[in-house]
Amino acid sequence: MRRLLISTAMLALALSMQAQDWPQFMGPDRNGITSQPGLLRTWPESGPEVLWSTNLGIGFGGPVVKAGKVYLLDRDDEVGDTMRCYDLNTGQELWNFGYSSPGSVMFPGSRTVPAVDDKYVFSCGPNGDLYCIDINTHQPVWHKNVWTDFGGGEIPTWAISQCPLIYGDLLIIASQAPDAGVVAYDKHTGAVKWKTPSLGPTGYVSPTIIKIDGADHVVMVTASQAGFPGGPQQDVKKGSVVGMEPLTGKILWRYDDWECHIPVASPTDASQNRLLVVGGYERGATLLQVNKGANGAYEAKELFTTTEFGDQTKPAVFFNDHFYALYRTNAKRDGMVCMDLNGKLLWKTRRNPDFNRGSIIIANGLMLATDGAKTLYLVEPDPTGFKQIAKAELLIEKSDDSNQFMASFGVQNWGAMALADGKLLLRDQTHMICVKVAN
Repeated sequence: MRRLLISTAMLALALSMQAQDWPQFMGPDRNGITSQPGLLRTWPESGPEVLWSTNLGIGFGGPVVKAGKVYLLDRDDEVGDTMRCYDLNTGQELWNFGYSSPGSVMFPGSRTVPAVDDKYVFSCGPNGDLYCIDINTHQPVWHKNVWTDFGGGEIPTWAISQCPLIYGDLLIIASQAPDAGVVAYDKHTGAVKWKTPSLGPTGYVSPTIIKIDGADHVVMVTASQAGFPGGPQQDVKKGSVVGMEPLTGKILWRYDDWECHIPVASPTDASQNRLLVVGGYERGATLLQVNKGANGAYEAKELFTTTEFGDQTKPAVFFNDHFYALYRTNAKRDGMVCMDLNGKLLWKTRRNPDFNRGSIIIANGLMLATDGAKTLYLVEPDPTGFKQIAKAELLIEKSDDSNQFMASFGVQNWGAMALADGKLLLRDQTHMICVKVAN
């Protein structure tokens, strides 16, 4: 009995330590939620302690954390991409691996979040370069190009923006090239295990996992064509939301009435076979219900569509049966928004406070949110209203006379955050900082 109790305690400790990692885009479960305990509910007047800072190239790529190490794909558009590894506690750069991949697009620089497990870190650069790097030898194990390998020609307007998904022994990513929609590689060798046909027009969404009847479905969103706000509407070709079997790529269901010409955010698992798809550019949100019929076939049914709730760059976060997002687009400034499962908008902050393409993490019942510029907020998630606990300006304004287009946007903290071991990582266009937010 004593041995059993010790083993159980050790297992619980191991699981607790594992929960401190942030190994992929949007965290341990790819949903922006973590069990990280002990968040500080009060901050000094100057804000939470900044433990370290490191310089980065421009861009929007966010970090991941595994076993006390931070991984981030950095970029110099004139040279290429660089995988950087830092010590989480000190910020010391432990190693890096770079490769040639020059080129620039509007909103230049890095734009994706890696994925890391016990052996490898995977990343995809803006030109489609997919690398598997051994985290012990710091050398590449294999390299593919998710775009040109499948017939892709000119790089999409805002480049390849794929955040890899590790699923067992598979590495799953969306090519969105003419000859492949979603592709699964053997994560150890890079061999293609399955691929779907093209699923629709190219967008900027990364695949995610949604639970349907307790089973995992890989879900991908494609773009609509035409239908730009204010433009011609008669020839709109709708985008799709597609569910696949993770081990085979078999298409299980699809919804073909999603209209967003520049989709970026992955769907959000809303429990009970529901998923929420959000878009910017005033396209709003659609809640889908996926059911299996008597014949064993799945069907996706639209429960509602609203333009009152959305997010241009990140998935909505689903917590205690409510959705939270940052709804700032070119024409809409609704700030942080909260919606219930019936599609009713419960509140929005508008510009007080303003939230501009920032990021949300919910940790053990509290919310950390960036405003997309300088400020970090600590918030009590509450459907009755926006309840700010604390805020602090942590990022600084930096003039960049070499790029007037980028400078016109001011500070851009649009990259996804990461939270591990009580330390929050966030970045702007010049550097990444590590902030102590929990004991």
